[in-house]
Amino acid sequence: MGTITRIPLQWLGNYAYDVLDYTAPPVRLPAFAATTRSPFLTLLSHRKRSFFVTSAVPNSDTEPAFADLDLPSALLDAVTTLGFTTPTQIQAAAIPALLAGRDITGIAQTGTGKTAAFGLPLISGIDADGRYLQAVVLTPTRELAIQVGDALQSFAQHVADVSVATVYGGAPYGPQIRALENGAQILVGTPGRVIDHLERGTADFSHVGMLVLDEADEMLRMGFAEDVDTIFAKAPRERQVALFSATMPPGIRRVAREHLKDPVEIAVARQSTTVSAVTQQFAMVPLRHKIGALSRVLITSEADAAIVFCRTRAAAEEVGIELASRGLIAATISGDVAQRDREKIVDRLRSGAIDVLVATDVAARGLDVERIGLVVNYDLPRESEAYVHRIGRTGRAGRAGTALTFISPRERGKLRNIERAIRTDLTEIQIPSPLDVSAHRTRKLLERVDSRLEAGRLGLYKELLGEYLAGHGDKQVEDVLSAVLALGVGDSGPSAQRAQEQAEHEELVAAARPPKTRARDDYEGSARRDRFQGEAGGRGPRRHFNDDAAPVHRSRPSTTPGATKYRVSVGFDTGAEPRGIVGALTNEGGLRGSDIGKIAMFGSFALVEIGPALDANQMKRLSRAKVGGRPLRLQVDDGPRPRTDRPRSERGERGGYDQGSRERGNYDRRDRGERGGDRFRGGDQGKGRSPYAGGKPNRGRSY
Repeated sequence: MGTITRIPLQWLGNYAYDVLDYTAPPVRLPAFAATTRSPFLTLLSHRKRSFFVTSAVPNSDTEPAFADLDLPSALLDAVTTLGFTTPTQIQAAAIPALLAGRDITGIAQTGTGKTAAFGLPLISGIDADGRYLQAVVLTPTRELAIQVGDALQSFAQHVADVSVATVYGGAPYGPQIRALENGAQILVGTPGRVIDHLERGTADFSHVGMLVLDEADEMLRMGFAEDVDTIFAKAPRERQVALFSATMPPGIRRVAREHLKDPVEIAVARQSTTVSAVTQQFAMVPLRHKIGALSRVLITSEADAAIVFCRTRAAAEEVGIELASRGLIAATISGDVAQRDREKIVDRLRSGAIDVLVATDVAARGLDVERIGLVVNYDLPRESEAYVHRIGRTGRAGRAGTALTFISPRERGKLRNIERAIRTDLTEIQIPSPLDVSAHRTRKLLERVDSRLEAGRLGLYKELLGEYLAGHGDKQVEDVLSAVLALGVGDSGPSAQRAQEQAEHEELVAAARPPKTRARDDYEGSARRDRFQGEAGGRGPRRHFNDDAAPVHRSRPSTTPGATKYRVSVGFDTGAEPRGIVGALTNEGGLRGSDIGKIAMFGSFALVEIGPALDANQMKRLSRAKVGGRPLRLQVDDGPRPRTDRPRSERGERGGYDQGSRERGNYDRRDRGERGGDRFRGGDQGKGRSPYAGGKPNRGRSY
């Protein structure tokens, strides 16, 4: 048996330590171990708690098969059809416990097979003759809801008359209601939309016998704790509950105590080793230069194909558009892309029809394309597990690969945490400069000279070159050929555009210096500018530097035409941040990132520009969306309230909010500059502070 290095127990030799209580004496394994049907699992009972603990490295000759897990034959057929051979550790532990009717908490990282771990037992308990809801799976995001819904449907492919309804914000109610009315037995959805269906009466929980919380820690982090309680209150008291989480913070422990009965805890040892064939690098890139840096990395890469990871769906879409506008052959996949369209995109990537794929973590799960030689983490992942999953998309089938991670100055600490978790130090590199891009293009062009000489039929070009040299006797042949090469790679000579590109590259180099060697204002200014984009993937005013196009500047109005300003009841005093507000509006409200404009943060509230204007149903739905457990209570903003109309917490800060001061340093997600033959060929954000008029300085902030 291998060594367990994570909760609930830590093993050292033949002893187990309760890491929830390090003061407890170690327990010798033979004193309380009882082997289960799965040879490499052990059921432990200690201090009135039960644990299934899986070994980190099970013995290959004792690994169980799916046939050993007492699954119905129809599900075994589906497993075989899907190409599954041996259950993962979480599957081998969770499936027997769930089939036995136990509540469970599964502590396992992303990518360990959790969906099958709860999905197969869930489907086995469905009464196909009953055309009513019997099981509910809650997920924190629409992307994960779609993925889980598709997976459950594939597991049930050989089970007659079992159907899945997937519900989430941002999608029309009609198809979701029809799926429920047609007798779907399994409901998968985000908490907000599930509650909507409960309130509408289109979802009936009276016969629900199983509830699953998937990625529960992420769900609570996004402020869904109260929604989870509401949903559980609607289900029968006699039900089975499965809770899956990468970590077990106090909030998850509370949910388990309140909603699970004598749960079995299943802990899978974290797999923090990364692919040895992958060269892991990072580069310090200020936010406003990320898209330009990404373009130059892709242009100069020798990889056959690349995948670019963004943290949010909106960021992925915007990066994909930017790359395409720069002549890079790119496609984007996210949770909003239908499965058949996703398959078409992946097939095009495999065939070489496209060379760059921009994706979110959820959308790229299970992606296996051998020709991917480069992974770029455009946004730093929050968890080390997500990092491991991302870079695992390259270095496959014995090929070497490269993983490059962009970080802002304030993300150094987060990167160090990832390095500690994966036990690997990333190598810092410099982003290619505009001169590097030109040199790369020139070398690629010269590599084709020999084959072109062999092909012949150059008489016309020799004649034209001779005429030019005859008419320009003062020109050297070497100079003429150098100019032809420069023009051939898009270098038309010194220009304001190239000067701008070089200045931006020099700023990139400066950003890569350790913070202690840089001026305080330079470092802190970059950190402030990076804060919003680095976490939520939004975009602010951006200077574009296309390698081939002349600079074009667009003047931007101080407010977005046609947008309506709304007030939400969360602010800095409630622990809210702009990224949380954007996440609530997009995940539960169904808005696109481009629908959200300026965000002005104050103590107990925030002002958000949204366009086009919301209708009554959208207002109602968005008002229930939560940030940090507090509802937004969204309403149209009518300007500063009189002192007597404002809550006491707001009246303590003299005066209203100052419209003029807020406009000076705001962040507008929709501000755009004009958008502008390599391996892949076919921003600036400001963040200022706006004080209340006559109140405390720097109290309000605009984004």
